[in-house]
Amino acid sequence: MDLSDLIARNAAFTPHKVALRYDGGSLTYAAFAERIAAAARALKSVLGVGRGDRIAILAANHPDYLVLLYACARLGALLLPLNWRLALPEQLFILADASVKVLLLQDAFAALVPPLRKKHPDVRILRLADDTEGNTFDGLLAQGHGDERNPHVNMSSPLLLVYTSGTTGRPKGAVLRQEALLWNAVMSQHMHDLTASDHVLTVLPLFHVGGLNIQTTPALQFGASVTLHARFDPGAALAAIEAERPTLLVLVPATIQALIEHPGFPTTDLSSVRAVSTGSTQVPQALIDALTARSLPVLQVYGSTETSPIAIYTRLGGDLSRAGSTGLPGLCCEARIVDESGAEAPHGTAGEVAVRGPNVFFEYWGNQTATGEALREGWYLSGDIGRRDADGYFTIVDRKKNLIISGGENIYPAEIERVLLDHPGVAEAAVIGRPDPRWQEVPVAYVVRRARARVSGEEIATHVAGELARFKVPRDVIFVDSLPRNALGKVQHFLLRQMTGPC
Repeated sequence: MDLSDLIARNAAFTPHKVALRYDGGSLTYAAFAERIAAAARALKSVLGVGRGDRIAILAANHPDYLVLLYACARLGALLLPLNWRLALPEQLFILADASVKVLLLQDAFAALVPPLRKKHPDVRILRLADDTEGNTFDGLLAQGHGDERNPHVNMSSPLLLVYTSGTTGRPKGAVLRQEALLWNAVMSQHMHDLTASDHVLTVLPLFHVGGLNIQTTPALQFGASVTLHARFDPGAALAAIEAERPTLLVLVPATIQALIEHPGFPTTDLSSVRAVSTGSTQVPQALIDALTARSLPVLQVYGSTETSPIAIYTRLGGDLSRAGSTGLPGLCCEARIVDESGAEAPHGTAGEVAVRGPNVFFEYWGNQTATGEALREGWYLSGDIGRRDADGYFTIVDRKKNLIISGGENIYPAEIERVLLDHPGVAEAAVIGRPDPRWQEVPVAYVVRRARARVSGEEIATHVAGELARFKVPRDVIFVDSLPRNALGKVQHFLLRQMTGPC
C-alpha cells in the first residue's frame, strides 16, 4: 500500500464528493483519483519515471500539484517542490543537486527554461498551460498506457524532497518518506479534530510543508474538501471565508497581520471557521488576540521541514490559555529539551528542542555530514531553543543560531523582539548580534516603524531598558522599510547579519 491508495479509498467511499476546488472549478474524489492514476501511468510509460526518480514542480498552488504528489507516491518517485520566490541561480542549483528528471512548471515561471535547457538539457520540461510545442501535462496524460505502478513501493518509500534555506551555505534537501506524511496527517487530525466533513482553505504556498502538510494533505487523506488559492490575498481569503464557508485554515503571522488590517476583516462573517492554525515563528500575542476577538480559536503548531512539519501543537478543545506556548508533543511523536551534552534538561531550563518519531525526515539528500549532525539516535536536533514546563507544555524561545553571547551572557533575540513589538511605534522588529571587540557581541535592532510614527532610536532603547537587563538593550536601532522574510514569514536573520558591519 502507498499513500495514493488513501485517495483511491476515499474515491470508492465518496466518489461524487468534492476533493479540490480551484479558480471556480472542482475535482470530485473520483476525478482526482482518476487523474492521479493517469499521471502515474503517463510518467511511467512515456517518460520512464522509476522508483527514486526526482520530479520537480515550479508553480503557484494548483490542483496538479497534489495530483503529482500522489502520482509520485504510486510510482515511488520523489516530488521536489520548488520555491518560486528563489532567484534563478538558486533554483538551478537545487535542480542540479537533486538530478531532477522531470520539471513541471507554469508559464509565469518560464524564465527558468532557457538556462535550464542550456545547463541540463536532459531534464524533460512540461507546462501547466497550453503550449504550441504540445509539451503540456495534459498532453502527457493523454499519451499514457499500461499500468501506473512500480514494484516494491510502499509507505517506507521516499516521497518528498524539500530544500530548506539554512542560515549559511547552500540549501539542503530533506527527504520525507510516505509514512512521514501518513503520521503527520494523523497528528493533524488529532490537532484539529479533523473529519471528512471539514473544508480546508489553503492560501499558503504548497512548496513549503506548512502549506502542504499542516491541513491540505491530511484533509485529502481523511476525505475532507480543500479549496486552493493560487497565492495569498487577504481580500480573496476573506471573500472565500464568507462565501464558501471553510472550517479550517492555516496562516502565518505575516498573513494574519494582512488579514486583520484589511478593511473587510471587521465585517466579514467568519462563523464557519472552527480554528485558525499558525506557527513557523513566534506569534505576537496581539495577532492572536485580534483573531480571538472575532471568536476564532487559534491553534499553535511547532515543527520544521524535517518534521513534516507537525511535531508540537495545541489542540482544538484543549488548553489554549497558556500565552506563548506552542503546546504538547504530538500524538505520534516525542519531543524533549536537551542540553549541550544531549541530556534532557530540567523543566523550565532553556535548551535545544529535539523530536523523534515516524514524522521525522529520513536524511538530507546526498549530505551524510549534515544528516549525521541533525539526527542523533533517531532524535532530530532542531536548532531551536525552547523550555518545557512541569506540565509538559513547550515554549519556543529562539533559534539556537540566533543566540548572542555578550560578555559571557546569553541573549535570546526573541526576548528583545517581544519587548520592541510592545512599543506602540514599532510595527516589526528583528535583533541580531554584531561583533564587538570588548563584549564579543552586542545586540542590534532592525525596526520597521508603524505608519506615521516618529519614534527615535533613543526612545526605543529607553523602552527596552525599562523592561530588560542593560546588556540586552540594543546598541544600535536601525530603521528599515521592511524585514527580509521567507515564504512562511520567518525573518531571515542571516541577511540582516550580512548588512551589519563590525562595531
